[in-house]
Amino acid sequence: MKALNDWKFVLIACLTVGLAPFVPEPHIWGKLRWVAGGAIGMKPMDWFDLAFHGLPWLLLLRVIILKIFQK
Repeated sequence: MKALNDWKFVLIACLTVGLAPFVPEPHIWGKLRWVAGGAIGMKPMDWFDLAFHGLPWLLLLRVIILKIFQK
């Protein structure tokens, strides 16, 4: 659990798992655009993929909020 609170680890996870694959565009970006467009045709695997690539970004947001409110 200590790694989930380490901002360096979470940032590396965001830049690797959170953005992979990088070409032609970051995968999370494509999934977010798909959801914003109404998520027409998204299958359960696509939702799992969104959660998998989005989790590091949620962890980063969590770490930032915890750091702000710890002070």
